Amino acid sequence: MSGTGIGPLSGKAKAASDVLLGYKEILYSPVLGDVMDQMGFTKQFLSPEIRAISPAMKVMGRAMPVLIADGPNHASRPFGLMTEALDQLSDGEIYIASGGMAKCAAWGELLTATAIQRGAAGSVIDGFHRDTPKVLAQNWPVFSRGSYGQDALVRTSVVDYRIPIQVGEVQIRPGDLIFGDVDGVVVIPVEVESEVLERALAKATTENLVLRAIQGGMSSSTALASFGVL
Repeated sequence: MSGTGIGPLSGKAKAASDVLLGYKEILYSPVLGDVMDQMGFTKQFLSPEIRAISPAMKVMGRAMPVLIADGPNHASRPFGLMTEALDQLSDGEIYIASGGMAKCAAWGELLTATAIQRGAAGSVIDGFHRDTPKVLAQNWPVFSRGSYGQDALVRTSVVDYRIPIQVGEVQIRPGDLIFGDVDGVVVIPVEVESEVLERALAKATTENLVLRAIQGGMSSSTALASFGVL
């Protein structure tokens, strides 16, 4: 488990964050997934059941992984280390949580408010959220397996954070790049993110050219032969 959060963004970190925001506006999860497939990273999408709670939501940021386990720990620490994990969130990070089999909500209204105050970019839960209308009212990206009101207090605990976690077949490490939109959530390993983003931007540009060509009457076969994408 890590120590304290890194606090406000330095000038260099702020510039890097602004660059990510630019990519967030242009890119989309399918093109990122396609590029990683071509690079041999073929298991980078989270389960298709993990969806934005509103189709318009889009998220991009650094992973702050959180590990959940079954069983309450409320005698000494309600929800285990959940509040510590929330208070460790830093600017541009994504609270991404997995673990445990209990059917209960791992995210809600007050957690959303806390994460917003910390400057976090979003939340991705391999489980359920609740307080849906109040979360939506805060206009902040949350991805989960769906809404379910049952409380976590007597069912699960956060047992660690800022450690590698596994979500299905995808390993997520602190600092990995997370991108989510209406088509799903994809994890970009930090060591290849520069190449992935560069290639994805080029592919998105090419796809726009293909779209215009098809709208202008080009057949899909000719488009594929001419541009190499479809």
